[in-house]
Amino acid sequence: MQYKILENNRIASKGYAMLGKDAKFTPFEFSRHAIGDNDILIKILYAGICHSDIHTARSEWGEATYPCVPGHEIAGEVIAVGKNVSKFKVGDYAGVGCMVNSCGECDTCKRSQEQFCENGKTIFTYNSCDVFHGNENTYGGYSNNIVVSEKFAICVPKNAPMHKVAPLLCAGITTYSPLKFSKIKEGSSVAIAGFGGLGMMAVKYAVKMGAKVSVFARNENKKADALAMGVSSFYTSCDKNAVKERFDLIISTIPTPYNPAIYLDLLKFGGEMAIVGLPPVEDKVNIGINELVHKAGKKVYGSLIGGIAETQEMLDFSLKHEIYPETELITPQEIDKAYENLTSGKAKFRYVIDMTKE
Repeated sequence: MQYKILENNRIASKGYAMLGKDAKFTPFEFSRHAIGDNDILIKILYAGICHSDIHTARSEWGEATYPCVPGHEIAGEVIAVGKNVSKFKVGDYAGVGCMVNSCGECDTCKRSQEQFCENGKTIFTYNSCDVFHGNENTYGGYSNNIVVSEKFAICVPKNAPMHKVAPLLCAGITTYSPLKFSKIKEGSSVAIAGFGGLGMMAVKYAVKMGAKVSVFARNENKKADALAMGVSSFYTSCDKNAVKERFDLIISTIPTPYNPAIYLDLLKFGGEMAIVGLPPVEDKVNIGINELVHKAGKKVYGSLIGGIAETQEMLDFSLKHEIYPETELITPQEIDKAYENLTSGKAKFRYVIDMTKE
């Protein structure tokens, strides 16, 4: 048996946690809830590092619950299943993204938009109060295993590159979803603001969908990478006088302070701006009502990951077209260094933790 059962059939787990917002990651032993009739137990092989992990672990989006074990880009092997599970069998590969449960009864859940559960019962993968399991705090993928309902696990083929699959469960769906929502197709004009882990995925999907793609970045360090991905224009300024193009869709992946209103001038009439990046709450990034009125005929919307059905669609699309993030494998002992690189702009690729390296 690849796992240990504790009192009340809870599952023994170990991972890496922050014990406070200014702390470093430290080994942490805890337990998962018992494997229910509709649950699967996944041995985690890889866990991607998302910028939202940093925001949460450092309490930049509000006070986190500590200990905090981040990680919502999870890929691994199914090592146990509940008696009613039909979607997976032991030995299958599976992925877990940003959420692990919801009410399943409201309109949005029935439309597979579980991240917007109208009953407020979306259970996120970490730092979330799990109302379905005694209000215990959820712990994420910087760990050796996870118990999850089969409904919230994504099917992964055995031949998939698992270290590249993991980041797709957040970075992939977060950028795929607004492109689908805005009906991007052959000939659409799309700009990506921010060219980090999310921005690179947005570029790859938009190019594959046939769009003409431009990038806005803070410097030219990754210009060659962008052009190699099929980007037609690369800008380090979003001044409307310097940028002559106008876009059907702009996706902002920017996780730091900026003025989103300046991008509205770069939209075509009827164009849309999708915001997926979330700066720290104290930075108060906003668009004023006056700016919206005077830049009328354009739409701004937020996009939060995607539902489970769309996440499976995204993964299937990614595997079919071999769309993956640029990744760099690290050990759990290198998480703090990865956080430092991500916040200082030194990171070039998506960090993925090899959770088999303890």
